[in-house]
Amino acid sequence: MSGDGDGTLHGLGDVPVGTDAIVRRVEGPRSLRRRLMEMGLLPGTAVRLVRRAPMGDPLELRLRGFSLSLRRRDANAVQVALDVAVDGSPRRTPEAAAPSPHARAAERRALPA
Repeated sequence: MSGDGDGTLHGLGDVPVGTDAIVRRVEGPRSLRRRLMEMGLLPGTAVRLVRRAPMGDPLELRLRGFSLSLRRRDANAVQVALDVAVDGSPRRTPEAAAPSPHARAAERRALPA
């Protein structure tokens, strides 16, 4: 199973911030593929797009317990599936990534003083 349920893959540089994804394949010139795979972007690896720089480039990724910054062009060589997670949990959407202001206020009220 890959993509958004319709079998499509997405370039890692084009997924929304806060989205969890699974690397399916690495494309591009051999030297680029090798460099990306040496950095841990291997098929089957879970990755999250954490943030984009103000001008959209570079991207900060979180994978294998560390942060990685990549140019968007290089990140798009990594094809990912968005609807699957390694642990079987539902994918994380940008809306689910950040709690609502009401949820944060409720958390503050619930905390002991």
